[in-house]
Amino acid sequence: MSQQNGNELTRETIVAFLGDIFERCGDEEYLGEPVTMAQHMLQGATLAERNGLEEDIIVGALLHDIGHFTSEFGTFSMDDTEDRHHEEAGADVLSRFFPDVITDCVRYHVAAKRYLCATKPDYFKRLSDASIHSLNLQGGPMNDEEVREFEKNPNLKQIIQVRYLDEAGKQPDMETPDFWHFAPMVQRIVDRHLGV
Repeated sequence: MSQQNGNELTRETIVAFLGDIFERCGDEEYLGEPVTMAQHMLQGATLAERNGLEEDIIVGALLHDIGHFTSEFGTFSMDDTEDRHHEEAGADVLSRFFPDVITDCVRYHVAAKRYLCATKPDYFKRLSDASIHSLNLQGGPMNDEEVREFEKNPNLKQIIQVRYLDEAGKQPDMETPDFWHFAPMVQRIVDRHLGV
């Protein structure tokens, strides 16, 4: 799916477009993890909802990896030797319809892994083999200057929450609702952002 498709989207079609991605592409393997791409994202959103987190966090977790499907560079594999920048591809598709807090959770969830590895040494222990491999492709833990710059983001707290949900959403036996359970929430955020 090319990013050009995103240019034709409207407020009325964006949620159906995202749901269609989950249905058509969600069964793809997730980076060598014991869950599919859809299971991974739905687990993050479900955990956020069960914990009573705000809608921005739930939707940020639901959509954080959508760029694996919208990137012209394809999805990550354990054989990759270069990063595919799925976080940028996802944020680019969402940016016309969602507030900064959502697009920042998508755009910076990779950077958040690098940030947490630099500032919380125990965080590295949470990472799966696939997550460690992608961390190395993405530049490894941040240096001190990168940490200071990253901490200036006004949505830092939400980005970090989504990152923790990203690591938690890899449970092979977890039951979740499907995308359409979250669709009304996604639409509410779009409508609110666009002033409808």
